[in-house]
Amino acid sequence: MTSYDDDLRLAHVLADAVERVTTVRFRADDLVVEAKPDLTPVTDADRTAEEHIRAQLKRTRPRDAVEGEEFGTTGHGSRRWVIDPIDGTKNFVRGVPVWATLIGLVDEGQPVLGLVSAPAIGRRWWAALGSGAWSGRSLSSAKRIHVSQVGSVADASLSYSSVGSWRKVERREEFLALAEDCWRTRAYGDFWSYMLVAEGAVDIAAEPQLEVYDMAALVPIVTEAGGRFTSLDGVDGCWGGNALATNGLLHDEVLARIGTGTRSAAATPSGQT
Repeated sequence: MTSYDDDLRLAHVLADAVERVTTVRFRADDLVVEAKPDLTPVTDADRTAEEHIRAQLKRTRPRDAVEGEEFGTTGHGSRRWVIDPIDGTKNFVRGVPVWATLIGLVDEGQPVLGLVSAPAIGRRWWAALGSGAWSGRSLSSAKRIHVSQVGSVADASLSYSSVGSWRKVERREEFLALAEDCWRTRAYGDFWSYMLVAEGAVDIAAEPQLEVYDMAALVPIVTEAGGRFTSLDGVDGCWGGNALATNGLLHDEVLARIGTGTRSAAATPSGQT
């Protein structure tokens, strides 16, 4: 099995550098906020953070491709870093501290490394293929994390981002029925839902509309913690345009209840056939 230890150390270096950019701009009076063509917000912090990551990767991993939310994909090759400089930009803009930088590595179409850095809440999570999932402030001060052992929906905690978004995939009623059957539901949203699944604090997290850069870093953390991460049509990984993450024990039942049931064309990684 390929070791990604050096890549993981680099991901921490990248996260350290980006934190110095994002934390200074968080709640800044002169924060510049614009609307992208899809009408979602973007800030000067998003763009500057991604530029910092790209510059360091160009120096340290010049042969690797880079895919980011703000500047698209550059480079070619089997290894691709997938970056979301600020996941939770709407929270960032409003001064809500639940936002994070997502740094993922995809090798031969497989997400093999993920790091999530959420400095405003003082948390960081990471994992590499075969190395387990961890949380802490650094590699030297970390605690291994595991998913829960909850085996019944009636005992499960569910996290999501919004109810309205489920209407677009024609699963709103199914999602609401699942939520009503769960022991507890909370809209932690964005990256945090999935990190809570990896930690065992939440048992189910799902979103009907996501991009690859929203998910690539999350997949290794959830799976190395013992959980399962698929699209709503049951395909493992981050290629289906949506996500269901569970502790594994609940996955098939939840998928049967809110899943789309057919594999979409988007389930194939870009550049793969």
